[in-house]
Amino acid sequence: MQAAQLTALRQMALREVPDPVIQRPDDVLLAVKAVGVCGSDVHYYTTGRIGSQVVEYPFTVGHEGAGVVLAVGPEVTRVKPGDRVAIDPPVSCHQCDQCLAHREHTCRTLKYLGCPGQLEGCLSERLVMPEECCFPIPDHMSMADAALIEPLSIGVYAVQQSIPMQGAKVGIFGMGPIGFSVMLPALAGGAAAVYATDRIDSRLGLAAAHGACWTGNPDRVDVVQEVKSREPLLLDVAFECCGQQEALDQAMSVLKPGGKLMLIGIPEFDRLSFLAEIGRRSEICIQNVRRQNHCVQKALDLVTSGQVDPSFMVTHRFPLSRTKEAFDLVDSYADGVLKAMVEIGEDR
Repeated sequence: MQAAQLTALRQMALREVPDPVIQRPDDVLLAVKAVGVCGSDVHYYTTGRIGSQVVEYPFTVGHEGAGVVLAVGPEVTRVKPGDRVAIDPPVSCHQCDQCLAHREHTCRTLKYLGCPGQLEGCLSERLVMPEECCFPIPDHMSMADAALIEPLSIGVYAVQQSIPMQGAKVGIFGMGPIGFSVMLPALAGGAAAVYATDRIDSRLGLAAAHGACWTGNPDRVDVVQEVKSREPLLLDVAFECCGQQEALDQAMSVLKPGGKLMLIGIPEFDRLSFLAEIGRRSEICIQNVRRQNHCVQKALDLVTSGQVDPSFMVTHRFPLSRTKEAFDLVDSYADGVLKAMVEIGEDR
């Protein structure tokens, strides 16, 4: 089969690789149809690493996927050949202390699609995943929308881990796909107001069109003062979604006493710092968000019920043969890109 593989820093090639095969009784063989390009994929493309995870070339990234079931192992009952599925990228052991505490996303031996040293990613024509990672989707859902379920489930998890949304005043710092994946379930959960920031005006326009009550570009306005002028009592929760120190400082500065700061963005640097006086005097609660946990079906339910429609996030589409163009586009934030989607084969 063909796979789009990283071959060096900022280099990618379409290569012939061995077909994956069913090996375990709960394995599912998939024809991959759509893969979203994530910021973490681009980190690997441009720097060759995220923290201690270092790429050994060649390597296939990609973890936001959807496909069609081609074959199943003898113990599979959840899906059958021909089913269309969204792919949940983590594979947990279900035996360690973390898994037994229902924290499969921090499994001691977690293997994740497209992470160096763990699993080859899904930017390929076919893929084998355990049955538990395959979530059937309705007939009316496109493959691109199904691939969006992965980032949306991170947003659903982040909102779930924060505070009750009904009536909440919310700040979202960084309106990339994860920022929107937070905003949509926050609004569906009853958030009273969403304040959104980004350095790309087209993303602010989308945020305003899809429910943000105020948007601001930190390169042109004093975000903290603008929010304070509209919310003198400040915000209940702030989601830092871009991995930037400046955004973290702004998010912390607009929280009311007892507010909660949610850290979702992946920094390209090793250390973050916090505003000690604000954190101490206001008793700010700081929580990291690690991917998603038991939220894929919840995200699917939000979409299939019509409470959330993430389809607008897909702004650009590419065939597998042009995956490098998709990565370069996302890396340069060019042409108003929000989510680039790689589509494979005819069933999209």
